[in-house]
Amino acid sequence: MRLLRYGIKGQEKPAILDEKDQVRDLSSIISDIDSTTLNFALINKLQQLDLSTLPIVQNPHPIAACIGKVGKFICIGLNYKEHAKETGAKIPQEPIIFNKWTSAISGANDDVLLPRGSTHTDWEVELGVVIGKAGKYIAQDEALSYVAGYCVVNDISEREYQSHRGGTWDKGKGCDTFGPIGPWLVTYDEIADPQKLELWLEVDGKRYQHGNTDDMIFSVKQLISYVSQFMSLQSGDIISTGTPSGVGLGIKPDPIFLKAGQIMRLGIEKLGIQQQRVISED
Repeated sequence: MRLLRYGIKGQEKPAILDEKDQVRDLSSIISDIDSTTLNFALINKLQQLDLSTLPIVQNPHPIAACIGKVGKFICIGLNYKEHAKETGAKIPQEPIIFNKWTSAISGANDDVLLPRGSTHTDWEVELGVVIGKAGKYIAQDEALSYVAGYCVVNDISEREYQSHRGGTWDKGKGCDTFGPIGPWLVTYDEIADPQKLELWLEVDGKRYQHGNTDDMIFSVKQLISYVSQFMSLQSGDIISTGTPSGVGLGIKPDPIFLKAGQIMRLGIEKLGIQQQRVISED
């Protein structure tokens, strides 16, 4: 299933895409798709629905973030072999964990705001994993049973803030609008193998990233298990699993960063496409 939310911020409504890509309203079934409602019982219930009985949403705009009330937005750094190489970093021996603040979350097609004075804002298409039940110390062979679904994430990053302003990466990762998710949450049953998905990103029509999740250093099940050794996971938590090569920072000899007026377009096989306009907060 492809679940989504639509409407202005604070008034989002739940919906589902039918086999003809028509948006069907789920408000009669559930109040929202968020951390308080998302679980495997809900997914099973929705799988039994006759979608033709649900009202069609004629103008489902804006498309909101695909899940609301996210508790944790956990990210993994340098998790693709080719991306690690392009940045000159060593292959990590253990996953690198950092956070995106939940205030960074935005819709898949919302504008991206360049922070005041920013000159090094970069793009990163990533596979997002959405947790569907609580767990801690999760075994690798059970890890995928905790996944409610998957989504596209753009892990937008201000590289100067991230690497040259002291402290951890977090300050360059969590600016407002730096975490577009969606357009939809694709339930686990639609993705047979999360390690076989193509992902790509373009800026102003030029393709910079084109990779496959089979290049991950640590697989989705390894990441879920690893993260759960340090914190409990709850329904609605997102793990963003790293980006392939082709980020602006890695372009040689001169890195390229985002400017106001540019358009990012990115997607992942079976998970949909995002498109964002870059604007300045100045």
